[in-house]
Amino acid sequence: MNTFDDRKTGFESKFAVDQNLEFKAAARRNKLLGLWAAELMNKSEAEAEEYAKQVIVADFEEAGDDDVFRKLRSDLDAAGVEQSDHQIRRKMDEMLELAREQVRSES
Repeated sequence: MNTFDDRKTGFESKFAVDQNLEFKAAARRNKLLGLWAAELMNKSEAEAEEYAKQVIVADFEEAGDDDVFRKLRSDLDAAGVEQSDHQIRRKMDEMLELAREQVRSES
């Protein structure tokens, strides 16, 4: 029985670590997306950093990525930046992969 308990504890620990890494990757992705969008909107470096923080906070509105997408879509439209929904979602996917690689390399 002890072996099964140890194995169960090991799986639970791995799951917790994986969830923590995924949370960090999502936050990193949102920062990268904010910096990307800020560049498209011709924001200064300080404005870009502030905007990236706003994108990170936007992700806490609801579960999933739709809240981040809506923020980016709305802000890019307001700034007159032409980006299709597909381009934004593709960039979200690209940035998530990059963020995962960065978080893994830091671990």
